[in-house]
Amino acid sequence: MSKTIDRLRTFFRYRELFFQLVSRDIKLKYRRSFLGYIWSMLNPLLTMLVMYIVFSNLFRFNVVNFPIYLLIGQLLFNFMSGAISQSLTSVLGNAGLLKKVFVPKYIFTMATVTSEFVTFLFSLGALIILFIATSVPLSPRLFFVIIPIIQLYFFCLGFGLFMAQATVFFRDIIYIWSIVSTAWLYLSAIFYPVSILPEWLYNLVTKYNPMYFYITMFRNFTIGTANMGSLDLAIRGAIAAAIMLILGLVTFTRAKKKFILYM
Repeated sequence: MSKTIDRLRTFFRYRELFFQLVSRDIKLKYRRSFLGYIWSMLNPLLTMLVMYIVFSNLFRFNVVNFPIYLLIGQLLFNFMSGAISQSLTSVLGNAGLLKKVFVPKYIFTMATVTSEFVTFLFSLGALIILFIATSVPLSPRLFFVIIPIIQLYFFCLGFGLFMAQATVFFRDIIYIWSIVSTAWLYLSAIFYPVSILPEWLYNLVTKYNPMYFYITMFRNFTIGTANMGSLDLAIRGAIAAAIMLILGLVTFTRAKKKFILYM
């Protein structure tokens, strides 16, 4: 308990650095861009349009509000994928600073995940635009989307910490992650209904894929039916986020003293 309090005090002392790092990452992402932050909405909309044209013509899925169904999966998965991709080098990329002054090492990964999270929040504007364009009725249950959003943030934070410390020792993870994320994309029921999967793969995806929990929960609160299935997904999502956060914190804390030897 005392260690947790000490970590919170340390973070509080370096909160200004944390906010500066988040702001820097967001500004660098859209530096010299004419449309700037508008791309956070325009990019997912255009990508969704291309995917909608391709998949709606190649396959005949019986999915209600397929454009929104597709965009939700795309937005949440892109946040996770982007957060982890940037987290891989969040410690290595700041090796010069870490060798010179004392800074909480986790703050770089935390800032990276948070900056991607802010971009993700901006991108939700694309979803609002699509809701209006397709005349989808708004429901009070929309407010419950905060549940999968928060759970996904902490899942990514824990996953990012784990991957950041692992990459310091094994640089090959940077290249392996691109393959893993591609496979994960196709196993998250983003552009197809999960019901088309064979039984063994259906059970694997619906029971053990955290991204399926968060994406399906978000869909249930927007275009689906918020029923007891959503409660089950919320519980599974909370467990997955908690396990990943604990795993990330424990492994990062144990490994951080050795970072300087591998940078």
